[in-house]
Amino acid sequence: MSIQAVPTSAADIRERLNLLYLERAYAEGEGLIANAVYAADLEGEIAATSSAYVGMAVTEIAVLRGQLSGPLQG
Repeated sequence: MSIQAVPTSAADIRERLNLLYLERAYAEGEGLIANAVYAADLEGEIAATSSAYVGMAVTEIAVLRGQLSGPLQG
């Protein structure tokens, strides 16, 4: 069992997402995508990682906006 580091930025998550896309392309080329269990697991991981990427990117943008403009008033 290996321990994986938790991505700490949108760039880290995007890198993981790119690796998953490469894995899917390789699996398609090698015919591994025909394994329904494997394909479903991979697609699920891609979907979850994509959601995490969007959430982290939005958070980073909001934090930067707050640092540049200060807290919202009103």
